[in-house]
Formats: sequence, C-alpha cells, structure tokens
Amino acid sequence: MELTATATLRVRLDGEIGFIQIHRPEANNTINAAMVGEFTAALDRFRASAKIVVVEGMPEVFCYGADFGAIQRDVESGDPSPDDPGPLYDLWQRLATDPYVSIAHVRGKANAGGMGFVAACDLVLCDDKAVFSLSEILFGLLPACVMPFLIRRVGRSRANYMTLMSQPVAAKQAVEWGLADACEESSENLLRRHLLRLRRLNRTAIARHKRYLGGLQGSLEDCRAEALAANLEVFSDRDNLGKIARYVQTGKFPWEGD
Repeated sequence: MELTATATLRVRLDGEIGFIQIHRPEANNTINAAMVGEFTAALDRFRASAKIVVVEGMPEVFCYGADFGAIQRDVESGDPSPDDPGPLYDLWQRLATDPYVSIAHVRGKANAGGMGFVAACDLVLCDDKAVFSLSEILFGLLPACVMPFLIRRVGRSRANYMTLMSQPVAAKQAVEWGLADACEESSENLLRRHLLRLRRLNRTAIARHKRYLGGLQGSLEDCRAEALAANLEVFSDRDNLGKIARYVQTGKFPWEGD
C-alpha cells in the first residue's frame, strides 16, 4: 500500500482502490485553496489506475465547508477577496464523471461545501451518527456550487428544504431521502463489504455507465437515441462478448479465474 501525506490530505493507493482522506484537524476539516489543489492532484494520479476512489474525513467531521477562520483573517487584514470557486466545482464534477466509482465515506458532520463532496460521489456510505447540513443561508450565503450536485441526488424539493431550514439531517433520514445510500453503526464494515463487491467491476464498464448516466436528460423519447447507442456499444465489445460466451460454457463470472 502506497501512502502519501500532504498539508491537507492523507492519500493512499491499495491495488485499484484509491483513498483520499481530508485531514485538516486544526481547521475542522474545512476547505481551502491548498486542499482543492492537492485533492485535484490526487484525482489526476488515480484517474489512470484506480477503479474505485473513496473520499473520507475524520471520525468526528467529514468536511465542514468553507474555512471561516481564513475568511476572518482576510477580513481583519483588509483583503476579503473570495477564492475562485471554479476549481472546487471542477473537482466535484470529476468525482461525478471520472471513470471510477467514487464513494463518500461519511462519519460525523458533513456541512456546506462538505455536502458538495457527498453529493458529487456515486455512492454515499455513512455511520449512524453522521449528520448532513447546509448552513450557508444563516450567513447570507448560498450553496450555489453544491446545489446542482445535490439536486441531482435528492431532487429540487429536498435540496430547497435543506437550504432554507439549515438544520442537520440525521443518517437515517439521509438514507430515506436518497442523500446517503446506506448507513450502519460500523461504517468501516459497510465500506469493506461494498468494496468487495465493487472490486469485481471492470474500469471500462464503470466509465461507460457513468458517461451514459450523465447524458440522460429529458423524456423517455429524448433518451431513446442515447440508450440505443449505449446498448449497441456494450454488446459490440468483443471483450464483453468473450466474457458472456465463457460464462455460458463454464458458468464462471468475469472476475473468476480459469
């Protein structure tokens, strides 16, 4: 296992599984420009080799959003100019569209910008003490960059409710709303079971699935051409056809050896 520590992250690669842990304990795991840059570099590293990317925080806080401490220091220094939000949005978009399964493993608090990491990931697993919240409106702010990802996951009405109420949503409620996919007291065991299953997928299938899902928009008729093209692509792939023929002949799944 290869482990790298940066100023804001702990990054490791275990075979085809990449782990990115947000690690700013001195700042409540908040987001700054350095963390966005280091996170983007980690995704660059994983893009060519990882089949799964797991995003984690610390046991008590996943990610708490913008670094208010840094903003306060900027205000006091007389230079309160905001960071460019583009790189953070692009980072979330990569989690949503890059050719690996992205998993948010949430323990503790996920708030504000931390919700962007949650909503961008393909799967969200959490422990039963996790809480999810959008606190921006209390400070006159908006979760503007989070909202497109959150609406995609829970719908406009739930995203609107979370924004206006600004109250934490507990793990059980998050699963009921579709914000999280599963929760357990021991989220480590929950993650392990998911990884055991997901290891069996191949990168080509993952990439095709995410590309296809991301392109589906509009009515059933609007989706028809995209659906037919994707179907023809996967059933014309000789590698896929070989796996099907082998299964018929031997009863062995693609991940099983000869």
